[in-house]
Amino acid sequence: MGKSIVIIGTQWGDEGKGKVVDLLTDRAAAVIRFQGGHNAGHTLLIDGRKTVLHLIPSGILHDGVDCIIGNGVVVHLPSLLEEIDGLVGNGVAVTDRLKISAACPLILPTHIALDRCRERASGRQAIGTTGRGIGPAYEDKAARRSLRLSDLFDSEAFNARLTAAMDLHNFMLQHYYHAEPVDIDATCDEWMQMAERIKPLVIDVAGYLGKLRADGANLLFEGAQGTLLDIDHGTYPYVTSSNTTAGAAATGSGLGPLSIDYILGIVKAYTTRVGAGPFPTELFDDMGRHLAKVGAEFGATTGRPRRCGWFDAVALRRAIINSSVSALCVTKLDVLDALDTIKICIGYRLDGEVYDVPPHLVGRYEDCEPVYEELPGWRTSTVGVTEFDRLPAPARRYLERLQEIVNIPVDMVSTGPARGDNIIVRHPFD
Repeated sequence: MGKSIVIIGTQWGDEGKGKVVDLLTDRAAAVIRFQGGHNAGHTLLIDGRKTVLHLIPSGILHDGVDCIIGNGVVVHLPSLLEEIDGLVGNGVAVTDRLKISAACPLILPTHIALDRCRERASGRQAIGTTGRGIGPAYEDKAARRSLRLSDLFDSEAFNARLTAAMDLHNFMLQHYYHAEPVDIDATCDEWMQMAERIKPLVIDVAGYLGKLRADGANLLFEGAQGTLLDIDHGTYPYVTSSNTTAGAAATGSGLGPLSIDYILGIVKAYTTRVGAGPFPTELFDDMGRHLAKVGAEFGATTGRPRRCGWFDAVALRRAIINSSVSALCVTKLDVLDALDTIKICIGYRLDGEVYDVPPHLVGRYEDCEPVYEELPGWRTSTVGVTEFDRLPAPARRYLERLQEIVNIPVDMVSTGPARGDNIIVRHPFD
């Protein structure tokens, strides 16, 4: 019997999910993206070559593995085709393995224009989106006026629906944001040309996954962003526009929740965040700058510097509840190699009391003072270590303490950016 595994980030994204997906893909028949858009950036370092993926699942570099984009993903066709062409140019066979749901909502040029105008108009209150139209596209989906991939294959209906949607968007651009409208006819012509290229890739994803599952195949679901950016359970409004928790693997692919067997939560050995929003353990000193420099903390999609801080076990506990996390994979352990002392946030002090859960009122995050537990550092390199017992004793103790605090096991550890830099304590597919 096959096994279905969901891989999600348990912080604010950028935890190193792409590398872990790539590593586990050698045991999977298919890798499925189920939410987000091309705001996600998954970086793979294989044989010295760096590949950054935005929409295409991270299993694409493995021959013979299906890579599937589920209905929960919003798709910007020009970006998808550019990504396909880039991979093909590097010798990766894409089109015979990439499959896309007909129900994927489309990101239109006006979605992108609206996204950027909103951020500019918000000034210091801006959320810090990638400006790629993700939020406005999900808004249209909820408002039932979204164009889907399937609409592309009926030119008359597509033109009518596109005109109605872009008329509304252009009205907002011109009369609310005082910006230039987007040419509807040019957009229609451009996108109808792209339809011919994309049509052979479109399938019934739910039916396809159901058959693979019935045939005993292993399935790997690849989440984007992180749990704390979930539209419902994250630090709202400083969140993404989709559900980033494990439950979205079912709604964003069409395969029912009882088909999920194991959920691997990816967590950095410290904490980072891109964009605005609360971050209780953020460091503004030399330590924060050290983590950013050694960890090369810049967004794969935007290049923006990430804010850095100590490991936040309070936030992780909530992420574990939100996604029924089975076990953890701790990444970037090697970034801590040079430190004398390492801190773990074990609670938040609020109004004189210490809590081991986040405040239920998001506005209170600003009043939370992290309560730390200190552990000795190991001051020796862990890069490329592949056996748990070969780690320095303080590094082993750090990982063991993380397990104790959040009460779930660490099944994997990443000890560097390369594909082989990993410790597998228990393989998720076993």
